[in-house]
Amino acid sequence: MNVTPDQDPRPFAVEPFPERPEIWWQEAARMFYTNKAAVLGAASLAFIVLVGAFGPVILDADPFEIVGAPLKQPGEGTVLGTDYLGRDVFTGIIHGVRTTLAIAITATIFAVFVGISIGAVAGFYGGKIDNALMRVTEFFQVLPPLVFAMVIVAVFSHDLVTVIIAIGITTWTTEARLTRAEFLKIKEREYVTAERAVGATDRRLMLRVILPNALPPLIIAVTLRVGISVIYEAALSFLGLTDPDVMTWGKMIGLSRDFFFEAWWTVTFPGAAILLTVLCIALIGDGLNDAFNPKLRGR
Repeated sequence: MNVTPDQDPRPFAVEPFPERPEIWWQEAARMFYTNKAAVLGAASLAFIVLVGAFGPVILDADPFEIVGAPLKQPGEGTVLGTDYLGRDVFTGIIHGVRTTLAIAITATIFAVFVGISIGAVAGFYGGKIDNALMRVTEFFQVLPPLVFAMVIVAVFSHDLVTVIIAIGITTWTTEARLTRAEFLKIKEREYVTAERAVGATDRRLMLRVILPNALPPLIIAVTLRVGISVIYEAALSFLGLTDPDVMTWGKMIGLSRDFFFEAWWTVTFPGAAILLTVLCIALIGDGLNDAFNPKLRGR
């Protein structure tokens, strides 16, 4: 791109989105709010988050406390019955919301940070840097993520920090490849070339110009990643690979799996909580996918 002294290309690159971002986001928000399933999923997930935030405070009960006879059915003195030790299933579910979502969200943030960082550097610089980082990505990609996470937790520790790191370090490859693909595509656009011509640093180009334009598909991927992290956490807890001092939905299912046929409620209700949470996140992801699709917005 040839730039003469009397031509300032910066107006083409001042805004990270080349098509008036305020209108772009308004259209995306309008498309999302017209999707009833997505709105229902968002409202339901918001309710689940509120339960996790304030439920344990309002309920003020210990999920490990024995409150009655073992394997009492729902309605017999407790809302959702008791498990094989006589612990309240309802209290366990309420306390499990906070732990499960905290682990899933934190692990997602860790995975997304690693994935976007590696993908952005690989896509922006290309060449040998791209080849080296993609070989590292492929190494992690061929490993079974859940099995790899199980090995990390089993070898090092069962505390929550290790569980978060194990989930995050085994699930970042999708975000890395998606970010790399977006950077390879966007860095050749005219507004990026214009910004480079006026002396923009690599850091500015990556963080202020290219990354904002790569956000739509990344936001969808991040949303779905939270749901996957919930499932991974539940699987690790089911196998006993988590902190024994905290209650999670997966742990409730794992501890009561031998009593399923005698006390179905001890497994069904925690499993329904996991299913509902993941379903809400999936509905939000579908809504965002439709909202960020230019063809569906009539553009």
